Amino acid sequence: MNADDQKRAAAARAVEFVRPGMKLGLGTGSTAKHFVDLVGERVKGGLDVICVPTSEATHAQAISLGIPLTTLDETPALDLTVDGADEIDPDLSLIKGGGGALLREKIVAAASARMIVISDPSKLVPALGRFPLPVEVTPFGYSATRLAVEKAISSLQKCGPLSLRKGKDGHPFVTDGGHWIIDAALTRIDDPKAMAHALSGIPGVMEHGLFVGLAQMAIIGGPDGIKILERP
Repeated sequence: MNADDQKRAAAARAVEFVRPGMKLGLGTGSTAKHFVDLVGERVKGGLDVICVPTSEATHAQAISLGIPLTTLDETPALDLTVDGADEIDPDLSLIKGGGGALLREKIVAAASARMIVISDPSKLVPALGRFPLPVEVTPFGYSATRLAVEKAISSLQKCGPLSLRKGKDGHPFVTDGGHWIIDAALTRIDDPKAMAHALSGIPGVMEHGLFVGLAQMAIIGGPDGIKILERP
C-alpha cells in the first residue's frame, strides 16, 4: 500500500463511525478528501446525513457528490468531524493548516461532540513542531502582528524563522476567510498548550494551527493495517 492507499484505508474505517441522521463536519486536505468521497458513496446508497464543509474546496467536492450541506448558523452543534492533520503527537494534539483551512477547520471541530483525525503513519511524531506551525493573521497591521507572534514564541522557547506563506503567483496566500498565514519553523514545540494560549491572545491573530484537546481518536492507515489511537 502506498501512502494514498493508507489514507483511504483510514478514511474507510472512519466512515464506520458515521450513523444515519448524523450531523457531520467534513475536513479539508488529501486525506479528508477520501473521507468525503466515501461519504458521498454512502449518501448515494441512501445514507441520511447532513454536513458542514471546512473549506470552499470541500464544499465544491461535497456538492459534486450530492452530499446534503448545511452551515453552522443553521446547525450549530455537530455530532462528528473527521479531518486530517499535518502532525499528531501521543496526546492527539495536532498541527493543522498546511492547506490553509485551519480557521474553519477549528471552528467546525470545536462545534462537534467528537473529532476523529485520519492519516498515514508519517504524521505521527513524538513531539509537535517539525512541521511549520501555521498562524492565520489579518493583513491589516501584518508587520506588527508578526512581531507580536515572534515575541510570544520567544517568551516560551527559541523562535525559528517566520515566513509569510506565498501562493503560486508569488503574492501572499489568501485563506477562504481573506487572511494571510505566517509559517513558524520551530523544529519542536515544548508546550503546545502554552503556545496555543500565547498565540491566541495576540490581536491580529485570527487562529493558529495547534489543535489541543479537540481530537478524541486518530485512525492511522499503515502498511500492516489500521491502528486506532485514543486520547489518554
